[in-house]
Amino acid sequence: MSIKNNLSVLLKEIPKNVKLLAVSKTKPIEDILEAYNAGQKMFGENKAQEMIAKQPQLPENIRWHFIGHMQTNKVRYIAPFVALIEAVDSLKLLKEINKQAKIINRVIDCLLQFHIATEETKFGLSMPEAKEILDDPEFKIMKNIRITGVMGMATYTDNAELIHREFRTLKDYFNRLKENYFSDEDYFKEISMGMSGDYKIAIEEGSTIVRIGSLIFGSRTQ
Repeated sequence: MSIKNNLSVLLKEIPKNVKLLAVSKTKPIEDILEAYNAGQKMFGENKAQEMIAKQPQLPENIRWHFIGHMQTNKVRYIAPFVALIEAVDSLKLLKEINKQAKIINRVIDCLLQFHIATEETKFGLSMPEAKEILDDPEFKIMKNIRITGVMGMATYTDNAELIHREFRTLKDYFNRLKENYFSDEDYFKEISMGMSGDYKIAIEEGSTIVRIGSLIFGSRTQ
């Protein structure tokens, strides 16, 4: 099926309250444009250099999400246009995002990434580490970043029960942060979890953003 048809099928399955992020990493401009022309406006990249190269060649109203492990020295290149940095896992990174956003007079939305999978190779915070960031005096004076929710990746497995449990953990983290730190903030509302192989489970467990690549664009070539 075409990219347009793939999107149409997905959007019939995904509830209206859940946002579809098209993961366009490694995909050419032509494929992204096909998805854009079919109505898709949110795209995700996991490498800063690739996002920087693609962004000027595509429509300005695309909302770019950075979904990879962010290096602090790359923040300034995406700060002018990125809509959401999904994978914040340190105070150091938040400080750099705030610094670069201040220079260009922007407020950049961010998600705190949590480690919920059994694989040690995945990045992410523990709940104590997240609380340490949110309680830090330096965080409290940052005016150019906004924490709008949480993000996490489940274990790559066929064990649906394990995936349910991991996504449930992330939802619990979201609820705890909402209650203790963001109870009065309407913008703290996003739970980014679920990819091509497990997005249906993620939606069942409360996801508000699903990150889907191969079901839209086909298998990655690299």
